[in-house]
Amino acid sequence: QLHLVESGGGLVQPGGSLRLSCAASGRTFSGHAMGWFRQAPEKERELVATMTSGATTYYGDSMKGRFTISRDNAKNTLYLQMTSLKPEDTAVYYCAAHPGNTYAYIDYHKYVYWGQGTQVTVST
Repeated sequence: QLHLVESGGGLVQPGGSLRLSCAASGRTFSGHAMGWFRQAPEKERELVATMTSGATTYYGDSMKGRFTISRDNAKNTLYLQMTSLKPEDTAVYYCAAHPGNTYAYIDYHKYVYWGQGTQVTVST
């Protein structure tokens, strides 16, 4: 079992920045691929970004150039740096993980472990 806890969400004005963190405990963090997903009200869960244990990244189209995923295996923590935030980025952001050293799924159904989510609201 890998236990994930997100933090860092909040209210930010359009154009602002936030950094989300996801603290992992339990199983070996470095042996898991990680991802950030988000879900807005009445919308399907959406890929934000993924990162393999070897630090290969993948981003959803609307996040490219604005969001950066990173991980610190020594601290068992995943990060999501978000810049140039837009109102349409408003959602609950979830951290997720699946076992595997060489790949990271972009399909959220493939992820085994999930955090509880953290709300990000972009508004004036």
